[in-house]
Amino acid sequence: MQLFYAPEIESNTEQFTFDKEESRHISKVLRKKEGDTLYITNGKGWLFNAEIINADIKNCVVTIKSSELKRKKNYYLHMAVAPTKMNDRFEWFLEKATEIGIDEITPIICDHSERKTIKPERYEKILQAAMKQSLNCYLPILNEAISYNDFMDGDFNGQLFIAHCEDQEKSDLKRKVMADNQVLILIGPEGDFSINEIETAKNKGFTPVSLSDNRLRTETAAIVACHIVSLMNG
Repeated sequence: MQLFYAPEIESNTEQFTFDKEESRHISKVLRKKEGDTLYITNGKGWLFNAEIINADIKNCVVTIKSSELKRKKNYYLHMAVAPTKMNDRFEWFLEKATEIGIDEITPIICDHSERKTIKPERYEKILQAAMKQSLNCYLPILNEAISYNDFMDGDFNGQLFIAHCEDQEKSDLKRKVMADNQVLILIGPEGDFSINEIETAKNKGFTPVSLSDNRLRTETAAIVACHIVSLMNG
């Protein structure tokens, strides 16, 4: 099954026209014809079964034959991750985290961050592609980049964790995370969180955790954390 993304489609939509770029992809690249079936999601949990009624290269039109609201996961994972110096590594994290299962991502700018800007439009495309590839009907939320201090001014619910490399008392994430819960995990930059940032998180109720006996890169640590939460909810 190949999944297409059309955020404009709602549960009561009866007919839909793809934009020029997607129409060309469907009609010319994939060689879809009138009468062919397409599977479409709006990224909000809906899976639509559609039939092509006009395979025009500029305006591919479909009628919605049926729709199904897919069940959400039994947990909610929000990860606040510092963008990596090499942008492709953060993009790799976005792709793999979407495939594994993540609900919300917030890029945080920390004291030791070397990258302080992001490319939200490109990141959104990566999330969309990973969602379609993994046949997931829920598109992760990508928040705007925010400074660590501003982020920590917010209110938090569920289980709260901060993964860092300082030689302090830490728990094993695998032994702390609980199934069927709301989870927020903080992952710092290549230079790790500063001592002040760690103390700020602890004062806000975040539990310091270890992800591995080895020292991990930012993007690797984020994927390991994402995978642990997924396994605990398997």
